[in-house]
Amino acid sequence: MNILVTGGAGFIGSNFLNRFVPRFPEHKFINFDALTYAANLMNLAKVADRPNYAFEKGDIADFDRVKEIFEKYDPELVVHFAAESHVDRSIVGPAAFIRTNITGTFNLLEACRHFWGKKEGRLFHHVSTDEVYGSLGATGFFTEKTAYAPSSPYSASKAASDHLVRAYGRTYDLPVLITNCSNNYGPYQFPEKLIPLMIINALEGKPLPVYGRGENVRDWLYVDDHCDAIWTVINKGRLGETYNIGGNNEWRNIDLVHKICEVLAEETGTEPGEYKRLITFVKDRPGHDLRYAIDSTKLKRELGWQPQETFESGIRKTIRWYLENQSWVESVKSGDYRNWLAKNYDQRMIG
Repeated sequence: MNILVTGGAGFIGSNFLNRFVPRFPEHKFINFDALTYAANLMNLAKVADRPNYAFEKGDIADFDRVKEIFEKYDPELVVHFAAESHVDRSIVGPAAFIRTNITGTFNLLEACRHFWGKKEGRLFHHVSTDEVYGSLGATGFFTEKTAYAPSSPYSASKAASDHLVRAYGRTYDLPVLITNCSNNYGPYQFPEKLIPLMIINALEGKPLPVYGRGENVRDWLYVDDHCDAIWTVINKGRLGETYNIGGNNEWRNIDLVHKICEVLAEETGTEPGEYKRLITFVKDRPGHDLRYAIDSTKLKRELGWQPQETFESGIRKTIRWYLENQSWVESVKSGDYRNWLAKNYDQRMIG
């Protein structure tokens, strides 16, 4: 089977490829990535030389390039990770999110529709987010039947792409599946995201910026568990269905930052207070959803998936990975990364 993985040089995509390329030598995995700021081919060093892996640079928003890839490889399975994914960046510059997340998804669906026709054994798997559901109060969970209520340009663009995938499934009988996942963490995550940002800033003695008073709650899932869930849905899921993937692991942002400081202190032989004193509250972002929490009952009951990593073990693995891979950290701290941190946080300090 030829498997086209879009966005395979990004955080979740690279973990997916590192996990499954070695396990399934009978499948050909094609990594199709535009190599934007958050992508890094260093993430794929483990599989780069394997005969069942290929890399193709290209932008899913370029339909001619998408057609070239389909003509060259005739993929039977598309696993669609490629997306602009950072909420704060979507607030500052939403156009890239509309282009990649909506137009790019449309281009992939169109390619599948035209190249696949009525061929059997094809599948388009769309990887999405719990942010499409909007915000929860202090109680309750997102289910697959929760109405969409996106709050940011990012979540709105992902909601639109979800709707496109469902529409193509219903209108054109395209074989599709959708998964909506809670916040991921683990190796290779670009350090604009909360957990790697806290780890790297703490190690450098820089402020640990926390929005508002840190009251926002997120459900955290280790990236390998997410990848295993996607593979489970691909192989066992019912066509046309949506499956929520969550960690059942809710943390207030401020509590999570304290936890990171404590584990990091243990791993480096430092007093936790040396890191915790760096916590700095910054002005909250517009439209910041209060709480996300995923109900994964459908996935667990119907397909038998269960997360294998506890948060205690997962966060320690993650911190150790960043400590042991300083060359990777330095390689991604480009001018773009530094400029973004200054632009997003420096003017938001509130004490």
